[in-house]
Amino acid sequence: MLAALSLPALAQEAPVWSPPQNVVQLTASGSVEVQQDLLTMTLSTTRDGASAAAVQSQLKTAVDAALSAARTQAQAGELDVRTGNFSLSPRYSREGKINGWQGSAEVVLEGRDFARITQVAGRIDSLSVANVGFSLSREQTRKVEAEAQAHAIENFRQRAASLAQNFGFGGYSLRQVSVNGPQDFVPRPRMMAAEAMAFKADAAPVPVEAGKATVTVTVSGSVQLK
Repeated sequence: MLAALSLPALAQEAPVWSPPQNVVQLTASGSVEVQQDLLTMTLSTTRDGASAAAVQSQLKTAVDAALSAARTQAQAGELDVRTGNFSLSPRYSREGKINGWQGSAEVVLEGRDFARITQVAGRIDSLSVANVGFSLSREQTRKVEAEAQAHAIENFRQRAASLAQNFGFGGYSLRQVSVNGPQDFVPRPRMMAAEAMAFKADAAPVPVEAGKATVTVTVSGSVQLK
């Protein structure tokens, strides 16, 4: 006679999951306003001609002259010089036939030395100022981002502590947190090309004035009230 076999339980009951209690989601931000310290000045010119080669040659001559004048004053970080957009396209008659060519070219002056950049721009005769923009340098961005992040974290901690107190708890612990930022800076102010060109007649420095930028970092996450 065969003995009866006892089979082990095939599976144990899974523990019942319960959602976490007393968890609060919150967001806080920190902002720092700072003077813009990077100037970007774009010089440009346009040319028209009967042939593409002639227009391209004229643009190259204008750009080479501008680069030659600017590079004598170039210094990394203070005044960097580079070429910008270059375009060359046909001009069409009413009959749809090519009757000429037109093109444009740019040279960009960028850096932290505003006086040097504006003086160089004022001495360049082959191109005219097209637009002027201000922003923050990488060094200033890193510095300001760190300050804004510290403010955001402190605001997050204060808000979490206040919520814990208002709900009748003694404190809190972090469950999850993320740091987002910095948010984009305020728009760059620009000077219109016609206004900028009005100051080039006597090769005087082009007048510019930087504005301020606001950098914002956001901290979000959840805390466990206890």
